[in-house]
Amino acid sequence: MELWSNPSCSKCVSARDTLDAARVPYRLRAYLEQPPTADELIDVLHRLGAQPWEICRTGEPAAVARGMADWPRDEANAQRWIDAMIEAPQLIQRPILLLDDGSAIVGRTPEALDDAVRRVNRSLAQRSRSQR
Repeated sequence: MELWSNPSCSKCVSARDTLDAARVPYRLRAYLEQPPTADELIDVLHRLGAQPWEICRTGEPAAVARGMADWPRDEANAQRWIDAMIEAPQLIQRPILLLDDGSAIVGRTPEALDDAVRRVNRSLAQRSRSQR
């Protein structure tokens, strides 16, 4: 699993603590220092089954300065949202957990984190059984 994290975000700290306590292996990506490419963000959106505006932090100063709260939320403007998040990665909702099964979860709630832990543990158990 890869965890897109901002070290100063309390929800990201909670996600790391939850994964560590459950002994779930993950790779940490400080996405503000190592921003995603447009292709990576599009992949994350597909994995989440989400539209760009659904994972954009429109209250961030960078979004307010762009007037993003008033941007159209339709397919014709999707690339505009993606471009803004690539230019200012702090606009991307966090934490995002990219599971090894190809899915993704926005881990902002304890329930979402519990779901991620269950899914990872189930995947690890299946892998272990298939290796026997």
